[in-house]
Amino acid sequence: MTDFGAIDALLAAAKKEVLLPPAAERRSLREGLHLSRAQLAQALGVGPSTVGGWESGRDPGGEVREKYAYFLEGARTKLAAEAEAADATAGSEPGGGEPGDGEPGDGEPAEAGQSAAPHAADGQDDVLADPQPCVLCGQLARHQVEGFPQHLDPAECGTAGPAQPPQPVPPAGPQQPAPVERPPGVGKPLPAVQPGRVPGVKVVPVGRRAQAASETPDLIGAAVTAALAEHAGDVEAATAALVKRAIPDAMALLDHTRKGGRYDVVAHPWLPDILRKQSARGADHVWEARPKWTRPHLPAGRHEVTALDINGAYLSALKTHLPLGQLEHTTGSPHDRRRAGLHLITPPVWDHEAVLPNPVGNRDEPGPLWVTEPTLRLLLRLSGPKYGLCDPPEIHESWTSGATEGLLEKFRIALKDARDRAIAEGDEVTLEYVKAMYSKFVSTLGESNYNRELYRTDWMHLIRSQAFANLWWKAHRAYDHGLMAVRAMGTDELHVTGDWRAVFPEGRGVTEVKVKDVYTVGTGPSTCAEPSEGTS
Repeated sequence: MTDFGAIDALLAAAKKEVLLPPAAERRSLREGLHLSRAQLAQALGVGPSTVGGWESGRDPGGEVREKYAYFLEGARTKLAAEAEAADATAGSEPGGGEPGDGEPGDGEPAEAGQSAAPHAADGQDDVLADPQPCVLCGQLARHQVEGFPQHLDPAECGTAGPAQPPQPVPPAGPQQPAPVERPPGVGKPLPAVQPGRVPGVKVVPVGRRAQAASETPDLIGAAVTAALAEHAGDVEAATAALVKRAIPDAMALLDHTRKGGRYDVVAHPWLPDILRKQSARGADHVWEARPKWTRPHLPAGRHEVTALDINGAYLSALKTHLPLGQLEHTTGSPHDRRRAGLHLITPPVWDHEAVLPNPVGNRDEPGPLWVTEPTLRLLLRLSGPKYGLCDPPEIHESWTSGATEGLLEKFRIALKDARDRAIAEGDEVTLEYVKAMYSKFVSTLGESNYNRELYRTDWMHLIRSQAFANLWWKAHRAYDHGLMAVRAMGTDELHVTGDWRAVFPEGRGVTEVKVKDVYTVGTGPSTCAEPSEGTS
């Protein structure tokens, strides 16, 4: 028999999703209350970039959707009430007539002799909750006029000094230039710094302000300390716990390094079809130019080959040109270096496969293909007058947005510094934790259930391609210095013959390489052959 009670309960629990206002209104409601994304995100239990995604058109679901809708409705009600109160106050104030009614209008100057310091009659001054430095004298003021902290009473302002006695009129003669008045502190000689001495407090930028470096929180160090304490010093257990939480911790570090950033990032943009997978387990249309190259021929003789491991390949690749906003489509346009994204190109013919890998990677099918910004810039550079290794690629169409190379730079530097300290101190826990943070950050930028903060498949492709381009330049550097490049694979493996230590510094740092393997190829006496073809 049908369980009608279960059906009734199901019907009672079913409800429509609460409606949300358009994306532009969501942002205006938050900004109308002078709330930051971080403040709203903390109240809702999400990340600031998630709020940014909602304000760009992506909708939340479940319980957080109801909370977000409750905030938006409350913000709308509060702003409407404030607007009504402001209208009522403006209508009841004296002197609120049109210009020409005996009060200075918007287009009329004040009468001569009328003081311009007190703005209370104009309704332009506000009482500050916390006193701020006056823009005129630098002393603390309790009011702001048209958005600038100022003293309303000139007697309180530090710029109003004691009255000066009248000065005698100098006799007529050659006119001297009037002394230039400078604000306090301007024009004073700079304090001398002794050679070799550095000021005692190092400062770093935090938004608009400077802050002592010692006050900057060490999120990575704090997380490692807490994990070791939680697991009673068990290194393996602490490392496993840190690696497991690497993605949310990386996003928290990114949010921290983005405070006061110059650019707003669209965290969940609309994506063109070329970035959508063709099947559930398939790939999208973007070609990342992953190298998998082996030199086809070696000179006769026996060759000792060293397989070099490129340290921190993905960490270095975070420095690349990334699009900030939603990708926009263009056709038949020349390359704009101020933008970045994806490009449909016909790659040039590569005639140097015998000594250097193809910058486009191993590709069997001819014709146009979608490549990323790093691949296109690599081809354009190699086709330029400095190298002249190929013809310029033909650009058919592009999906790009305004871009910057320094978007993730503070994030990258924070990870690099933590990695360097961990290597110097032999701290393998921090080393594995940092490696998991940047590698998983890159791998989960696309369609991943592990990272809901950022959904930038284009960034994932661009960062990977930058790592491949960096490896290509390592191969070219080896060749340019007389080594013989034998293999180039993935992002971090380059095989060479010759004195590679004269070309690449050895070590574990990001700018260094380490030996992965040493082996011999060929028979007979050892041969140190020069490359057979010039490319410079």
